[in-house]
Amino acid sequence: MITFLWYAILIFVALVLQVTLLPAYLADPFKPNLLILFVVYLGLRENIAWGALAFFLGLVHDSFSGLYLGLNGFSYLFIFWLLTTVADRLYTDRRSLMVVGVFSATVVNGFLNLLLLLLFSAAQGIYASLLQSIVPQGLVNALVASLVFTFTPLARMGESR
Repeated sequence: MITFLWYAILIFVALVLQVTLLPAYLADPFKPNLLILFVVYLGLRENIAWGALAFFLGLVHDSFSGLYLGLNGFSYLFIFWLLTTVADRLYTDRRSLMVVGVFSATVVNGFLNLLLLLLFSAAQGIYASLLQSIVPQGLVNALVASLVFTFTPLARMGESR
Protein backbone atom coordinates (compact mmCIF):
# COMPACT_ATOMS: atom_id res chain seq x y z
CA MET A 1 0.00 0.00 0.00
CA ILE A 2 2.86 2.38 0.78
CA THR A 3 4.45 1.58 -2.60
CA PHE A 4 1.19 2.43 -4.34
CA LEU A 5 0.97 5.73 -2.42
CA TRP A 6 4.55 6.64 -3.37
CA TYR A 7 3.84 5.79 -6.99
CA ALA A 8 0.70 7.98 -6.95
CA ILE A 9 2.64 10.92 -5.52
CA LEU A 10 5.47 10.50 -8.04
CA ILE A 11 3.03 10.23 -10.96
CA PHE A 12 1.23 13.36 -9.82
CA VAL A 13 4.49 15.32 -9.52
CA ALA A 14 5.71 14.05 -12.91
CA LEU A 15 2.41 14.92 -14.54
CA VAL A 16 2.36 18.44 -13.09
CA LEU A 17 5.95 19.00 -14.19
CA GLN A 18 5.38 17.59 -17.66
CA VAL A 19 2.14 19.42 -18.37
CA THR A 20 2.62 22.81 -16.73
CA LEU A 21 6.18 23.70 -15.79
CA LEU A 22 8.42 22.15 -18.45
CA PRO A 23 6.49 23.34 -21.57
CA ALA A 24 6.73 26.92 -20.35
CA TYR A 25 10.54 26.87 -20.24
CA LEU A 26 11.71 24.27 -22.76
CA ALA A 27 11.35 23.98 -26.53
CA ASP A 28 9.53 21.02 -28.07
CA PRO A 29 12.19 18.39 -28.76
CA PHE A 30 13.90 19.16 -25.45
CA LYS A 31 10.94 18.54 -23.14
CA PRO A 32 11.50 15.29 -21.25
CA ASN A 33 8.74 12.71 -21.12
CA LEU A 34 8.59 11.89 -17.43
CA LEU A 35 5.73 9.43 -17.82
CA ILE A 36 7.74 7.11 -20.06
CA LEU A 37 10.51 7.26 -17.49
CA PHE A 38 8.05 5.95 -14.91
CA VAL A 39 6.77 3.26 -17.30
CA VAL A 40 10.34 2.02 -17.78
CA TYR A 41 10.82 2.00 -14.01
CA LEU A 42 7.64 -0.04 -13.57
CA GLY A 43 8.58 -2.39 -16.39
CA LEU A 44 12.00 -3.16 -14.99
CA ARG A 45 11.09 -3.29 -11.30
CA GLU A 46 7.51 -4.49 -10.93
CA ASN A 47 5.58 -7.53 -12.10
CA ILE A 48 3.07 -7.78 -14.93
CA ALA A 49 0.14 -6.84 -12.66
CA TRP A 50 1.17 -3.18 -12.92
CA GLY A 51 0.45 -3.16 -16.66
CA ALA A 52 -2.88 -1.42 -16.15
CA LEU A 53 -1.03 1.51 -14.63
CA ALA A 54 1.24 1.72 -17.68
CA PHE A 55 -1.81 1.78 -19.96
CA PHE A 56 -3.43 4.43 -17.75
CA LEU A 57 -0.29 6.58 -17.90
CA GLY A 58 -0.42 6.39 -21.68
CA LEU A 59 -4.06 7.46 -21.68
CA VAL A 60 -3.24 10.37 -19.37
CA HIS A 61 -0.42 11.39 -21.71
CA ASP A 62 -2.79 11.20 -24.67
CA SER A 63 -5.40 13.33 -22.94
CA PHE A 64 -2.88 16.13 -22.39
CA SER A 65 -1.00 15.84 -25.68
CA GLY A 66 -3.90 16.39 -28.03
CA LEU A 67 -3.23 13.36 -30.22
CA TYR A 68 -5.48 10.38 -30.63
CA LEU A 69 -6.70 8.81 -27.40
CA GLY A 70 -5.14 5.38 -26.93
CA LEU A 71 -2.06 5.93 -29.09
CA ASN A 72 0.38 6.29 -26.22
CA GLY A 73 -1.73 3.99 -24.06
CA PHE A 74 -1.08 1.08 -26.38
CA SER A 75 2.56 2.07 -26.84
CA TYR A 76 3.21 2.33 -23.10
CA LEU A 77 1.52 -1.01 -22.49
CA PHE A 78 3.63 -2.66 -25.19
CA ILE A 79 6.82 -1.10 -23.78
CA PHE A 80 5.87 -2.22 -20.28
CA TRP A 81 5.21 -5.78 -21.47
CA LEU A 82 8.50 -5.83 -23.39
CA LEU A 83 10.46 -4.56 -20.38
CA THR A 84 8.88 -7.01 -17.93
CA THR A 85 9.79 -9.81 -20.31
CA VAL A 86 13.38 -8.58 -20.51
CA ALA A 87 13.57 -7.87 -16.77
CA ASP A 88 13.08 -11.53 -15.95
CA ARG A 89 16.47 -12.21 -17.52
CA LEU A 90 18.48 -9.18 -16.34
CA TYR A 91 19.81 -7.69 -13.13
CA THR A 92 17.56 -4.62 -12.94
CA ASP A 93 19.13 -2.75 -10.02
CA ARG A 94 21.57 -0.86 -12.23
CA ARG A 95 21.09 2.80 -13.11
CA SER A 96 22.74 2.33 -16.49
CA LEU A 97 20.08 -0.20 -17.43
CA MET A 98 17.40 2.35 -16.53
CA VAL A 99 19.04 4.99 -18.73
CA VAL A 100 19.40 2.60 -21.69
CA GLY A 101 15.85 1.41 -21.08
CA VAL A 102 14.48 4.94 -21.16
CA PHE A 103 16.32 5.76 -24.39
CA SER A 104 15.21 2.56 -26.10
CA ALA A 105 11.64 2.93 -24.80
CA THR A 106 11.49 6.45 -26.22
CA VAL A 107 12.66 5.23 -29.62
CA VAL A 108 10.25 2.28 -29.56
CA ASN A 109 7.43 4.60 -28.49
CA GLY A 110 8.15 6.92 -31.40
CA PHE A 111 8.21 4.11 -33.95
CA LEU A 112 5.08 2.48 -32.51
CA ASN A 113 3.25 5.81 -32.67
CA LEU A 114 4.44 6.24 -36.25
CA LEU A 115 3.28 2.74 -37.18
CA LEU A 116 -0.11 3.20 -35.55
CA LEU A 117 -0.58 6.58 -37.22
CA LEU A 118 0.32 5.09 -40.60
CA LEU A 119 -2.18 2.27 -40.09
CA PHE A 120 -5.12 4.10 -38.55
CA SER A 121 -4.85 7.80 -39.41
CA ALA A 122 -5.37 9.81 -42.56
CA ALA A 123 -3.61 12.92 -41.19
CA GLN A 124 -0.71 14.22 -43.24
CA GLY A 125 2.40 16.01 -42.04
CA ILE A 126 2.72 14.55 -38.57
CA TYR A 127 5.13 11.87 -39.74
CA ALA A 128 7.99 14.23 -40.57
CA SER A 129 7.85 15.98 -37.20
CA LEU A 130 7.64 12.64 -35.41
CA LEU A 131 10.66 11.22 -37.22
CA GLN A 132 12.75 14.33 -36.57
CA SER A 133 12.19 14.30 -32.84
CA ILE A 134 12.73 10.62 -31.98
CA VAL A 135 16.49 10.73 -31.38
CA PRO A 136 16.64 14.14 -29.61
CA GLN A 137 13.70 13.14 -27.41
CA GLY A 138 15.44 9.87 -26.56
CA LEU A 139 18.66 11.66 -25.63
CA VAL A 140 16.82 14.19 -23.45
CA ASN A 141 14.87 11.43 -21.74
CA ALA A 142 18.08 9.47 -21.13
CA LEU A 143 19.72 12.55 -19.63
CA VAL A 144 16.78 13.17 -17.32
CA ALA A 145 16.69 9.48 -16.40
CA SER A 146 20.36 9.57 -15.45
CA LEU A 147 19.72 12.60 -13.25
CA VAL A 148 16.57 11.17 -11.67
CA PHE A 149 18.04 7.77 -10.92
CA THR A 150 21.27 9.27 -9.57
CA PHE A 151 19.92 11.95 -7.26
CA THR A 152 16.61 10.49 -6.05
CA PRO A 153 15.76 7.48 -3.95
CA LEU A 154 13.56 6.16 -6.79
CA ALA A 155 16.25 3.68 -7.78
CA ARG A 156 16.16 2.16 -4.31
CA MET A 157 12.39 2.31 -3.84
CA GLY A 158 10.18 -0.72 -4.24
CA GLU A 159 11.03 -4.34 -4.16
CA SER A 160 13.38 -5.65 -6.77
CA ARG A 161 12.62 -8.85 -8.61
